[in-house]
Amino acid sequence: MSTIHRRRFATAFTPTTLVILAGALVLSAAMGIRQTFGLFIGPFSFDRGWPVTQIALAIALHNLVWGFAQPFAGAAADRHGSTPVVAFGAITFAAGLGLAAIAPSGAVLIVGMGLLVGIGVSCTTFGVVLPAVGRIATPQQRSMAMGLVSAGGSVGQVLMVPFAQSVRLSAGIAASLFAMAVLMLLTAPLGKVLDRRGDAGGRANTDLAAPAPQADTRHVEPLRDVLRIALRHRGYRLLTLGFFTCGFQLAFIATHLPEYLTLCHMPIGLGATALALIGLFNMAGSWACGWLGGRYRQHHVLGWLYVIRSVTIGAFFILPKTSFSVVVFAAVMGLTWLGTVPLTSGLVAKVFGTRHLGTLFGVCFFSHQIGSFLGAWLGGLVFDLTGSYSLLWEATVVAGLLAALLHFPIDDRALGVAAPRVEPVAA
Repeated sequence: MSTIHRRRFATAFTPTTLVILAGALVLSAAMGIRQTFGLFIGPFSFDRGWPVTQIALAIALHNLVWGFAQPFAGAAADRHGSTPVVAFGAITFAAGLGLAAIAPSGAVLIVGMGLLVGIGVSCTTFGVVLPAVGRIATPQQRSMAMGLVSAGGSVGQVLMVPFAQSVRLSAGIAASLFAMAVLMLLTAPLGKVLDRRGDAGGRANTDLAAPAPQADTRHVEPLRDVLRIALRHRGYRLLTLGFFTCGFQLAFIATHLPEYLTLCHMPIGLGATALALIGLFNMAGSWACGWLGGRYRQHHVLGWLYVIRSVTIGAFFILPKTSFSVVVFAAVMGLTWLGTVPLTSGLVAKVFGTRHLGTLFGVCFFSHQIGSFLGAWLGGLVFDLTGSYSLLWEATVVAGLLAALLHFPIDDRALGVAAPRVEPVAA
């Protein structure tokens, strides 16, 4: 290999690039797998005779456990690094999928798909991956870097949904879940890559066309004091409340859209296609939201994102259902799907610094997961009680408009706490 080629190769695979790639792969597996759960509601109910409410509870519980465990997973990664956290999460996630595959009852399904998967997801998704990216990227490029990871993570949704559907149709529910468990185990070593901080000598990275990170002179506060400051911060409380809506909307749609389309007499397989399209368009949407968050005030972008999402949901619910309308709905929802994550985490980093970003984002994310639990579980409960999803569609529209109103008045000025930064040294 020539010297020029070696230099190009080294430039292309700088530490920041490798961290972004590893983060995207971990997110792809974890988020892609959990996005398939809605495909199993009908088969579990038909093949094993379990009520929809019980299956929805298992899916909803993993969201709640994820949210409860996320601050602890984030704090563990802040303190011990991503390596042990991601490895533990991948193994636990795979164990939960395996237990769900052989579950003899709904109670065992709740333990596997609810408890174990929830713990595993908390260690392999945003609260662990994005802080690792946020610490290695420069402040100017942090929002875009987080958007790139979130966008790359959507590849898993695009590929995993049709993969799970194909294996289930050809070999059954158990084979599909076991296949995804194996894929999840393959991500266990990637936490080591996420722990990279820079090259030898403590030099900062200069990829992503950004200047080297500069020292942050803000005072470093202990975690307990930062938590107290954050909980008293009006903007942080508003952000946390608004994030509840994101979880509520996304969990309801991801869990119940396939079954809803079946009730609307849509073609078989359209639900899986819609979920895959959401993931496909989310790649562009997450990148775009990260890009916008680097150029405009992030809470304003969040507010308009919730407005667009709510209008889209309302129009889809009111208008006649056709294959074309489902595709358009999936595309627009994909553009706004996970764009909230780089914007929210970037806003937390801007106000409070990156030293305790995993923990602070984890606390905020717990609200998101309470919303996810309610969106998934109430969808099944309301359907069993009324035979319709109408009340939940209406609730997602109202909740989104309220979330928009909460985000616009957020104060995004940086406080006097931050992460310790390493001064760049001469090469």
